[in-house]
Amino acid sequence: MQEQATSSMAASSIPSSSERSSSSALQLEVKEGMESDDEIRRVPEIGGEGAGTASGREASSAAGPNRVQGSSEGSRKRGRSPADKEHKRLKRLLRNRVSAQQARERKKAYLIELEARVKDLEKKNCEMEERLSTLQNENQMLRQILKNTTAGMQEGRK
Repeated sequence: MQEQATSSMAASSIPSSSERSSSSALQLEVKEGMESDDEIRRVPEIGGEGAGTASGREASSAAGPNRVQGSSEGSRKRGRSPADKEHKRLKRLLRNRVSAQQARERKKAYLIELEARVKDLEKKNCEMEERLSTLQNENQMLRQILKNTTAGMQEGRK
C-alpha cells in the first residue's frame, strides 16, 4: 500500500501528456486572433476545452494520491473509460481533419503545377508546329527548285 501511495504521488507530480498539451490548448484559445499555419495544424487536447472541466485521469490525480480507481484496491482498470474513449476518438477525428486539409492543399499545389506545365508544353507545341510548317514549306520549295533544275538540265542535253 505504501508503494502505491508513493507511485501515485510521483505520477501526480509529473504532468501527464494530456495535462501538458491541455495547457498548450489554453494558450491557443488566448491567441485566437493571430493563428499561424503551425498553430492551425497543431492538434489540441479536447479535455482542456472548458475552464472547469477535466478528463477522467486528471480528475483522479487531482483528487489526491490516496484515491484508488475501481472497486478493488490493488487492481488497475483494464479498459478505458468512456470519456477517455471519446477523447481519443475526437483527437483522432481532428488529426484526420487536419491531415485531409493538408492533402487538399498538396493536391491544389500539384494541380497548379500541372496546369503551369500544360501551358508551357502547349506553348512549346505551338512553336514546334510553326517550325514544322515553315520547314515543310521550305522543303516543298527546295523540291520544286530541284525539279526545275533537273528538268532544265535534261532539256539542255537534248
